Amino acid sequence: MSFDLSGRTALVTGSTRGIGLALAQALAAAGARVAINGRTAETVAAVAAGVDGAVAASFDVTDEEAVAAAVAALGAVDVLVNNTGMTLRKPLVDLELDEWRELLEVNLTSAFLVARAVAPGMIERGRGKVVNVCSVMSDLGRPTTGAYAATKGGLKMLTRAMCAEWARHGIQANGIAPGFFRTDLTEALQANAEFNAWLQARVPAGRWGEPDELGGAVVFLASSASDFVNGQLLIVDGGLSAVV
Repeated sequence: MSFDLSGRTALVTGSTRGIGLALAQALAAAGARVAINGRTAETVAAVAAGVDGAVAASFDVTDEEAVAAAVAALGAVDVLVNNTGMTLRKPLVDLELDEWRELLEVNLTSAFLVARAVAPGMIERGRGKVVNVCSVMSDLGRPTTGAYAATKGGLKMLTRAMCAEWARHGIQANGIAPGFFRTDLTEALQANAEFNAWLQARVPAGRWGEPDELGGAVVFLASSASDFVNGQLLIVDGGLSAVV
Protein backbone atom coordinates (compact mmCIF):
# COMPACT_ATOMS: atom_id res chain seq x y z
CA MET A 1 0.00 0.00 0.00
CA SER A 2 2.95 2.36 0.47
CA PHE A 3 3.28 2.64 -3.32
CA ASP A 4 -0.37 3.70 -3.73
CA LEU A 5 -0.74 7.25 -5.08
CA SER A 6 -4.52 7.45 -4.88
CA GLY A 7 -5.74 10.92 -3.98
CA ARG A 8 -2.49 12.61 -4.98
CA THR A 9 -1.97 15.05 -7.83
CA ALA A 10 1.24 14.68 -9.83
CA LEU A 11 2.47 17.31 -12.28
CA VAL A 12 4.88 15.89 -14.87
CA THR A 13 6.50 18.54 -17.04
CA GLY A 14 7.27 17.73 -20.66
CA SER A 15 4.98 14.72 -20.57
CA THR A 16 3.38 14.57 -24.01
CA ARG A 17 5.90 12.00 -25.29
CA GLY A 18 8.97 9.93 -24.52
CA ILE A 19 10.19 9.53 -20.97
CA GLY A 20 7.80 12.16 -19.62
CA LEU A 21 4.75 10.36 -20.96
CA ALA A 22 6.01 7.02 -19.63
CA LEU A 23 6.48 8.56 -16.16
CA ALA A 24 3.01 10.10 -16.27
CA GLN A 25 1.45 6.78 -17.25
CA ALA A 26 3.25 4.97 -14.42
CA LEU A 27 2.03 7.52 -11.85
CA ALA A 28 -1.53 7.30 -13.20
CA ALA A 29 -1.41 3.50 -12.99
CA ALA A 30 -0.41 3.87 -9.32
CA GLY A 31 -3.56 5.92 -8.71
CA ALA A 32 -2.40 9.53 -9.10
CA ARG A 33 -4.31 12.30 -10.80
CA VAL A 34 -1.70 13.30 -13.36
CA ALA A 35 -1.31 16.71 -14.97
CA ILE A 36 0.08 16.34 -18.48
CA ASN A 37 2.26 19.28 -19.52
CA GLY A 38 3.57 20.71 -22.74
CA ARG A 39 3.52 24.03 -24.59
CA THR A 40 0.89 23.17 -27.23
CA ALA A 41 -2.63 23.07 -25.80
CA GLU A 42 -4.04 20.77 -28.49
CA THR A 43 -1.29 18.19 -28.07
CA VAL A 44 -1.52 18.29 -24.28
CA ALA A 45 -5.29 17.81 -24.36
CA ALA A 46 -5.02 14.87 -26.77
CA VAL A 47 -2.39 13.11 -24.66
CA ALA A 48 -4.25 13.76 -21.40
CA ALA A 49 -7.38 12.20 -22.91
CA GLY A 50 -5.44 8.95 -23.34
CA VAL A 51 -4.17 8.71 -19.75
CA ASP A 52 -6.60 7.53 -17.08
CA GLY A 53 -7.63 10.36 -14.76
CA ALA A 54 -5.25 12.85 -16.33
CA VAL A 55 -5.83 16.58 -16.75
CA ALA A 56 -4.28 18.98 -19.26
CA ALA A 57 -1.80 21.61 -18.08
CA SER A 58 -0.37 23.40 -21.11
CA PHE A 59 2.21 26.05 -20.24
CA ASP A 60 5.82 26.99 -20.97
CA VAL A 61 7.96 25.85 -18.05
CA THR A 62 10.53 28.58 -18.79
CA ASP A 63 7.92 31.35 -18.45
CA GLU A 64 7.78 32.47 -14.80
CA GLU A 65 4.30 34.01 -15.00
CA ALA A 66 2.84 31.08 -16.93
CA VAL A 67 4.26 28.63 -14.40
CA ALA A 68 2.75 30.52 -11.46
CA ALA A 69 -0.67 30.74 -13.12
CA ALA A 70 -0.72 27.05 -14.10
CA VAL A 71 0.29 25.83 -10.63
CA ALA A 72 -2.38 28.04 -9.05
CA ALA A 73 -4.99 26.60 -11.42
CA LEU A 74 -4.02 23.00 -10.60
CA GLY A 75 -4.48 23.45 -6.88
CA ALA A 76 -2.53 21.24 -4.50
CA VAL A 77 0.37 19.49 -6.24
CA ASP A 78 1.55 16.54 -4.17
CA VAL A 79 4.17 15.25 -6.62
CA LEU A 80 6.25 17.28 -9.04
CA VAL A 81 8.28 15.52 -11.71
CA ASN A 82 10.60 17.95 -13.49
CA ASN A 83 11.13 16.11 -16.75
CA THR A 84 11.29 18.84 -19.41
CA GLY A 85 14.59 18.71 -21.23
CA MET A 86 16.43 19.07 -24.50
CA THR A 87 19.82 18.05 -25.81
CA LEU A 88 22.30 19.47 -28.28
CA ARG A 89 25.33 17.53 -29.44
CA LYS A 90 28.00 20.05 -30.34
CA PRO A 91 31.63 20.62 -29.35
CA LEU A 92 31.99 23.27 -26.65
CA VAL A 93 34.26 25.41 -28.84
CA ASP A 94 31.52 25.56 -31.50
CA LEU A 95 28.65 26.22 -29.08
CA GLU A 96 26.90 29.57 -29.47
CA LEU A 97 26.03 31.53 -26.34
CA ASP A 98 22.33 31.48 -27.26
CA GLU A 99 22.47 27.68 -27.52
CA TRP A 100 24.13 27.43 -24.10
CA ARG A 101 21.51 29.71 -22.56
CA GLU A 102 18.62 27.78 -24.12
CA LEU A 103 19.89 24.50 -22.66
CA LEU A 104 20.20 26.14 -19.23
CA GLU A 105 16.69 27.59 -19.44
CA VAL A 106 15.01 24.37 -20.54
CA ASN A 107 16.97 21.80 -18.53
CA LEU A 108 17.75 23.66 -15.31
CA THR A 109 15.95 26.97 -14.86
CA SER A 110 12.57 25.38 -15.64
CA ALA A 111 13.01 22.91 -12.78
CA PHE A 112 13.79 25.78 -10.41
CA LEU A 113 10.76 27.79 -11.55
CA VAL A 114 8.21 24.98 -11.28
CA ALA A 115 9.61 23.66 -7.99
CA ARG A 116 9.61 27.16 -6.53
CA ALA A 117 5.95 27.52 -7.52
CA VAL A 118 4.78 24.24 -5.94
CA ALA A 119 7.01 24.25 -2.84
CA PRO A 120 5.04 26.78 -0.74
CA GLY A 121 1.93 24.60 -0.92
CA MET A 122 3.92 21.50 -0.03
CA ILE A 123 5.51 23.32 2.90
CA GLU A 124 2.10 24.46 4.13
CA ARG A 125 0.73 20.90 3.96
CA GLY A 126 3.88 19.41 5.50
CA ARG A 127 4.48 16.90 2.73
CA GLY A 128 5.48 16.64 -0.91
CA LYS A 129 7.63 14.86 -3.46
CA VAL A 130 9.91 16.41 -6.05
CA VAL A 131 11.49 14.13 -8.63
CA ASN A 132 13.99 15.73 -11.00
CA VAL A 133 14.84 13.81 -14.16
CA CYS A 134 18.60 14.11 -14.30
CA SER A 135 20.89 11.85 -16.34
CA VAL A 136 23.95 9.66 -16.13
CA MET A 137 25.48 12.78 -17.65
CA SER A 138 24.93 14.43 -14.27
CA ASP A 139 28.12 12.59 -13.29
CA LEU A 140 29.71 11.56 -16.60
CA GLY A 141 30.92 13.41 -19.65
CA ARG A 142 31.21 12.59 -23.36
CA PRO A 143 32.51 14.65 -26.27
CA THR A 144 29.85 16.97 -27.75
CA THR A 145 27.58 16.72 -24.68
CA GLY A 146 29.35 19.26 -22.47
CA ALA A 147 26.54 21.80 -22.25
CA TYR A 148 23.92 19.10 -21.64
CA ALA A 149 26.08 17.49 -18.95
CA ALA A 150 26.57 20.87 -17.28
CA THR A 151 22.81 21.42 -17.04
CA LYS A 152 22.16 17.92 -15.74
CA GLY A 153 24.99 18.22 -13.23
CA GLY A 154 23.41 21.46 -12.08
CA LEU A 155 20.05 19.73 -11.76
CA LYS A 156 21.61 17.07 -9.54
CA MET A 157 22.96 19.75 -7.22
CA LEU A 158 19.67 21.67 -7.32
CA THR A 159 18.02 18.44 -6.15
CA ARG A 160 20.37 18.28 -3.18
CA ALA A 161 19.78 21.94 -2.38
CA MET A 162 16.03 21.29 -2.36
CA CYS A 163 16.63 18.45 0.09
CA ALA A 164 18.75 20.67 2.33
CA GLU A 165 16.12 23.41 2.47
CA TRP A 166 12.84 21.51 2.34
CA ALA A 167 13.40 18.19 4.13
CA ARG A 168 12.41 19.69 7.48
CA HIS A 169 9.02 20.52 5.93
CA GLY A 170 8.29 16.88 5.04
CA ILE A 171 9.35 17.21 1.40
CA GLN A 172 11.54 14.64 -0.32
CA ALA A 173 13.51 15.81 -3.36
CA ASN A 174 15.30 13.15 -5.38
CA GLY A 175 16.48 12.58 -8.91
CA ILE A 176 16.29 9.83 -11.50
CA ALA A 177 19.33 9.43 -13.73
CA PRO A 178 18.42 7.56 -16.92
CA GLY A 179 21.11 6.09 -19.12
CA PHE A 180 20.50 5.63 -22.84
CA PHE A 181 16.79 5.20 -23.59
CA ARG A 182 14.87 4.90 -26.83
CA THR A 183 13.16 8.29 -27.22
CA ASP A 184 12.82 10.95 -29.88
CA LEU A 185 15.82 12.75 -28.36
CA THR A 186 18.07 9.78 -29.12
CA GLU A 187 16.77 8.94 -32.61
CA ALA A 188 19.99 10.04 -34.29
CA LEU A 189 22.07 7.85 -31.99
CA GLN A 190 19.73 4.90 -32.47
CA ALA A 191 20.21 5.22 -36.23
CA ASN A 192 24.01 5.27 -35.88
CA ALA A 193 25.37 1.74 -36.33
CA GLU A 194 28.72 2.62 -34.77
CA PHE A 195 27.10 4.10 -31.67
CA ASN A 196 24.73 1.13 -31.33
CA ALA A 197 27.68 -1.24 -31.39
CA TRP A 198 29.45 0.83 -28.73
CA LEU A 199 26.35 0.93 -26.53
CA GLN A 200 25.71 -2.81 -26.71
CA ALA A 201 29.32 -3.46 -25.74
CA ARG A 202 29.44 -0.77 -23.03
CA VAL A 203 26.13 -1.36 -21.21
CA PRO A 204 26.13 -4.61 -19.18
CA ALA A 205 22.47 -5.15 -20.13
CA GLY A 206 23.58 -5.00 -23.77
CA ARG A 207 20.73 -2.82 -24.99
CA TRP A 208 18.90 0.49 -24.92
CA GLY A 209 16.43 1.16 -22.11
CA GLU A 210 12.73 1.49 -22.84
CA PRO A 211 10.91 4.52 -21.33
CA ASP A 212 8.42 2.42 -19.37
CA GLU A 213 11.34 0.84 -17.51
CA LEU A 214 11.61 4.10 -15.56
CA GLY A 215 8.10 3.72 -14.17
CA GLY A 216 9.05 1.79 -11.06
CA ALA A 217 11.67 4.36 -10.08
CA VAL A 218 9.31 7.32 -10.35
CA VAL A 219 6.49 5.57 -8.45
CA PHE A 220 8.92 4.68 -5.67
CA LEU A 221 10.20 8.25 -5.36
CA ALA A 222 6.68 9.70 -5.60
CA SER A 223 5.19 7.41 -2.95
CA SER A 224 5.42 7.07 0.82
CA ALA A 225 7.78 4.12 0.25
CA SER A 226 10.56 6.72 -0.12
CA ASP A 227 9.68 8.96 2.83
CA PHE A 228 13.21 8.70 4.28
CA VAL A 229 15.00 8.91 0.93
CA ASN A 230 16.12 12.45 0.22
CA GLY A 231 18.66 14.24 -1.95
CA GLN A 232 19.57 11.07 -3.82
CA LEU A 233 20.10 10.18 -7.46
CA LEU A 234 18.55 6.87 -8.52
CA ILE A 235 20.49 5.66 -11.56
CA VAL A 236 18.58 3.58 -14.12
CA ASP A 237 21.08 2.74 -16.84
CA GLY A 238 21.34 -1.02 -17.33
CA GLY A 239 24.61 -0.99 -15.39
CA LEU A 240 26.42 1.54 -17.61
CA SER A 241 27.84 3.61 -14.75
CA ALA A 242 28.75 0.57 -12.63
CA VAL A 243 31.51 -0.79 -14.85
CA VAL A 244 34.67 0.47 -16.54
